[in-house]
Amino acid sequence: MTESDRTYDHLLEVRDLHTEFPTRGGRVHAVDGVSFHVDPGETLGIVGESGSGKSVTVLSVMRLLQPPGRIASGHVLYRGRDLASLDNAEMEEIRGADIAMIFQDPMTSFNPVFRSGWQVGEPLRIHRGLHPKEALKEAVGMFVKVGIPEPEKRAVQYPHEMSGGMRQRAMIAMGLTTAPSVLIADEPTTALDVTIQAQILELLQQVSREFGTATILITHNLGVVAGMCQRMMVMYAGRVVEEGPTDEVFAHPTHPYTWSLLRSMPRLDSDSTEPLLAIQGLPPDLTALPSGCAFHPRCPFREERCVQETPALLPVRERQRAACWVTQSGRDLTAGPPPRG
Repeated sequence: MTESDRTYDHLLEVRDLHTEFPTRGGRVHAVDGVSFHVDPGETLGIVGESGSGKSVTVLSVMRLLQPPGRIASGHVLYRGRDLASLDNAEMEEIRGADIAMIFQDPMTSFNPVFRSGWQVGEPLRIHRGLHPKEALKEAVGMFVKVGIPEPEKRAVQYPHEMSGGMRQRAMIAMGLTTAPSVLIADEPTTALDVTIQAQILELLQQVSREFGTATILITHNLGVVAGMCQRMMVMYAGRVVEEGPTDEVFAHPTHPYTWSLLRSMPRLDSDSTEPLLAIQGLPPDLTALPSGCAFHPRCPFREERCVQETPALLPVRERQRAACWVTQSGRDLTAGPPPRG
């Protein structure tokens, strides 16, 4: 089938994905009914606290879950083909060739006993059948594209001989060698200083513009989302609680969790003497979620219905959806929470 004959709606579409982990404390629903899509040249940001299900969602997409974790149900459609139903051999043809992933810690993602250029060229040897010398030449060329100085020298170095910023660039180079249609970046700037972070993020934007790559960016940093992502998705306790165009979500958050995240960010126009507004409480134990909305124990807007019933993800503005009884009833969160007696 040619591109012009395609029958799919989105390049990558996840529908009602459920991923679970059996534990001694009970069955953990790490991803609980998540749906989203991403198209060529678009960057989707996924945000949320640690344990919200962000990384498990994309690991499910890549079929890289470690047992006993498993996809319990749902569909992961790439160009209309359901990746969740493929066997391992079929998935290996797609992973790294059509969908690539940049992991948050390149030091543990690279093999310490192989030279960097050899590892960056590996996808070309596997998926394109290139001779090792040709693959190494292509790897050096990719090092140039991602801004690694002295690329020939770096290509024959081991990962530990490179700085953190260079290793992250090399990880991006490895992800891009096969010109994938979808690039997943899981906290790609973790543990890097702010200057290197800015360079890495600019590189990802350049890749999206140059190659038309669809990018899924997982991050805790809402400032990064504001600068890079056309759309964003907010996760809490394994579920999507809000989604929509980034500028609209920032201007009009429609879930109290998103509102709370934005309120906890430092602002240039705020009084420097005022303390940051932390979100009260802690994320829930996934083996024993509270009744109703999982965020209600921490929510300053909660109503009685929030404690009893779980809200569905529904439209609350023209292009935004939220899983919140308060905003679904028409309330504007920008007015602030009601006073508590």
